[in-house]
Amino acid sequence: MGQISVTKLPIEGLYVIEPAVHGDERGYFMETYNQKDMAEAGLNQVFVQDNQSMSVKGVLRGLHYQKEHPQCKLVRVIKGEVFDVAVDLRKESATYGQWYGVRLTAENKKQFLISEGFAHGFLVLSDTAEFCYKVTDFWHQGDEGGLRWNDPDIGIEWPEVTGETLSDGTPLNINDRDRNYPGLKDAFKFG
Repeated sequence: MGQISVTKLPIEGLYVIEPAVHGDERGYFMETYNQKDMAEAGLNQVFVQDNQSMSVKGVLRGLHYQKEHPQCKLVRVIKGEVFDVAVDLRKESATYGQWYGVRLTAENKKQFLISEGFAHGFLVLSDTAEFCYKVTDFWHQGDEGGLRWNDPDIGIEWPEVTGETLSDGTPLNINDRDRNYPGLKDAFKFG
């Protein structure tokens, strides 16, 4: 294989990808995406768009998904640190409703590949974080859905979170839309 290391995670469809980093006293170089290396690893997604966001400490975004136009995402952090989470929404899956989280930092340069059929969210643990991600489908207005970040039926163990604050006293910053999403059971009780 080429310039990446791929770790298959306990939930089918989730992977941590670590690019080879070539560094010296001047700095470093790495390929952040190489279609050939991904294909050699059995990952043949076709990405159609790159996105980038910046958030401040305590921001929790998610848990988001698209209903009719699901997206595979390849996410990474280029500044700061986030705890990134995927929740399996594939009803036929043996791991339906289960979650997996990984710390992504500018320093560890890890990437998280989240296949179609997952809800996704992240919590910013550093003063600021810049978050980049590739997607396999475009955003479709009116197609977004979401799950409540603290749904006890999912049971995500957000690091450094007690109640609605981080361990240093920073309050969680969650927008009204994300705060008011239903839990897993309510979101899918009719589908």
